[in-house]
Amino acid sequence: MFQKSLLGLVAMCALAGATAAQAQKPGGVANAIIQPEPPGLMLAMVQNGPTQMVAGNIYEGLLRYNDKLAPQPGLAESWKVSDDGKVYTFNLAKNATWHDGKPFTSADVVFTLEFIKQTNPRARANLVHVDKVEAPDANTVVITLKQPFGPFIGIFEVGSLPMVPKHIYDGIDWKTAPANNTPIGTGPFMFKEWQKGSFIKLVKNPNYHVKGKPHLDEIYWHVIPDAAARSVAFETGKVDILPGGSVENFDVPRLTKLKDVCITGKGWEFFGPLAWMWLNNRQGPTANKKFRQAVMYAIDRDFGKDVVWNGLGKVAVGPISSATKFFDPKLAVYKHDPAKAKALLKESGYKGEKVRFMPLPYGETWTRWGEAVRQNLQDVGINLEMVATDVPGYNQKLSEWDYDIGFSFLYQYGDPALGVARSYITSNIAKGSPFNNVEGYSNPEVDKLFAEAATAFPDSKRQELYNQVMKILIDDVPVAWLLELEFPTITRCSVKNLVTTAIGVNDGFRDAWLEK
Repeated sequence: MFQKSLLGLVAMCALAGATAAQAQKPGGVANAIIQPEPPGLMLAMVQNGPTQMVAGNIYEGLLRYNDKLAPQPGLAESWKVSDDGKVYTFNLAKNATWHDGKPFTSADVVFTLEFIKQTNPRARANLVHVDKVEAPDANTVVITLKQPFGPFIGIFEVGSLPMVPKHIYDGIDWKTAPANNTPIGTGPFMFKEWQKGSFIKLVKNPNYHVKGKPHLDEIYWHVIPDAAARSVAFETGKVDILPGGSVENFDVPRLTKLKDVCITGKGWEFFGPLAWMWLNNRQGPTANKKFRQAVMYAIDRDFGKDVVWNGLGKVAVGPISSATKFFDPKLAVYKHDPAKAKALLKESGYKGEKVRFMPLPYGETWTRWGEAVRQNLQDVGINLEMVATDVPGYNQKLSEWDYDIGFSFLYQYGDPALGVARSYITSNIAKGSPFNNVEGYSNPEVDKLFAEAATAFPDSKRQELYNQVMKILIDDVPVAWLLELEFPTITRCSVKNLVTTAIGVNDGFRDAWLEK
């Protein structure tokens, strides 16, 4: 019932936005929730969801993407691809500057493509296809690939490949750079202030390279740790924007019934968020494939969808989300079957060893989900030890592989070559990030199939190869897939034009304005 009403509200808000877009007004302050508080805002070094949401309005990528994932101008005004699919030429915005007044040039792009290989495992995996990067002049960048790679045009959004100022980071220890605490980008908003535990303040970039934008003067990102208090802040008018995931799911139906409130499910097309549990493949009971299969049969994922997430989502059938290219629903094999789980645990040789279980510290919905899954696993005889963490501690434990089972959700970025392979290929096993091959799964055949599928032609051949690799992964269960998540964005209806791209709020404040 709620899903149907959500669709109706989406339609109404889209109509209202289309009408109001004709009367854009400058000025005003946007008050939004950010949940949880980001661990940092240097987007090339920190890639979690809250960081992308705030810093995506400070930094920019070469391209933006519409809800069909078609590329749109960003820091690149135009681009072309050679007939053989190997050479990408980007013509940069000629009047773009960094927030400290220095010009943005092709040298920054060349620098970024090398710099980000050190800091972002997903970018590193995407850039492995690059043969060379050239800057024939200050406003042109030419990227030559080793071989055609169709998904390449999709790697340039701000969260995937944010441009980094060469004049600030070149030749220094980027891990301790002062600018990490006062981020400098080219985006529509500039970092102004961060009162930890209270708010992050961004202000309008008066020299933004897109004429007439942004419309807003300031953005306050409010940090309110208590979920009930976040809902109250919206009800009382302290905040006007609740990005997806910032209130508990059980509060969404009530809040959307308030007067002059709009809701949309758009703005997540690029991400295709998929929730799963990391299973440490290196040691302990989770290193045994039959144990991991038992976990899949033990979990009641329909309960998670219907009760914990209020019907907002779909049960995941495997590594590829239904929102991502080359999804195949016929590959689903796991249903809730405690008896099958117990039999597999016995076959695995499990003797009741303690298994560390780490929920995701993102709020009460995630806590409830963790409790439900813990009960599922205990019911089939798994001896769990709950490990409570805050967000930094959670990231550190995953990054250092100090866990047995840990909740997470990752984005898929429209194509398996961009957002799926990174979690399973051997070359992406590295400490230091909670977003690469954290589980330590390594299978040469999987590596080979992912590599072939990334560059295969035509798409029918890619589909064939992805089906092969999905069958192997679904049998090996390197991670325990849970749900394809849905995160509705809730706003006052006076907030106009906030969601205009496939990453929604993450870069939407450039176009947003307030009806006064």
